[in-house]
Amino acid sequence: MDGNKVIDYAITDTGVDLPKNFQSVLGDQKYDALVATGYGRYLAQSHLNCRIITEIKAYAIGAHFLFPDVRTILDIGGQDSKVIRVHGGKVKEFEMNDKCAAGTGKFLEVMATTLGYTLDEFSTAAAEANEAVAINSMCTVFAESEVVSLISRGEERENIALGLHQSILNRILSLMGRTGFEDPLVFAGGVAKNGCMTMLLKKKLNMKILSPAEPQIVGAIGAALMAKHKDDGHGPQKTKGE
Repeated sequence: MDGNKVIDYAITDTGVDLPKNFQSVLGDQKYDALVATGYGRYLAQSHLNCRIITEIKAYAIGAHFLFPDVRTILDIGGQDSKVIRVHGGKVKEFEMNDKCAAGTGKFLEVMATTLGYTLDEFSTAAAEANEAVAINSMCTVFAESEVVSLISRGEERENIALGLHQSILNRILSLMGRTGFEDPLVFAGGVAKNGCMTMLLKKKLNMKILSPAEPQIVGAIGAALMAKHKDDGHGPQKTKGE
């Protein structure tokens, strides 16, 4: 970021060699300040000597920058799902599903592969399904076995795909029920690119769902905005649980 303008961004898979990927993403970029967020933030801090910020706070700041009126943030990422209630860019309450892959992008990736779809095909097939096949298992391992059994029984792939999307929706709604939610809601994270999931959310919540052009960099924007403030004491204040 330069001032309040995003001038460039890069996205790469986490991979197994995080320090190498840190350098790959940064490349030859010159910067005045750097802040790391996400699961690898402490490793980034030790290798890059940078400040860190929690994902919760980063998403609150980033979503507020993109949509100033945001009151609820739903992030379905690769490793966890989270619901954050905010006001004026400050965290009021949040809940996370970070103990299990169920209800995350990883769940979708595994199930798409099991059904023989790419992620884009998986979303499209689910959206075009006639009816959802009930999925009883939310555990990724058991759900995969259940999907294999459903295929062997002759169930239509697209109906299974819709059932899997519906199972994630139910888990997310449970998460949202624990925090409560207010309009407007910002849908962020990689799963926000899934058209079927967005459609199901809109239909179930009966409210407008806002999503940035690139939903995967909301946290990065929040971290970059935090980096702007350095240690001058003018940045967003620390919130409960951070």
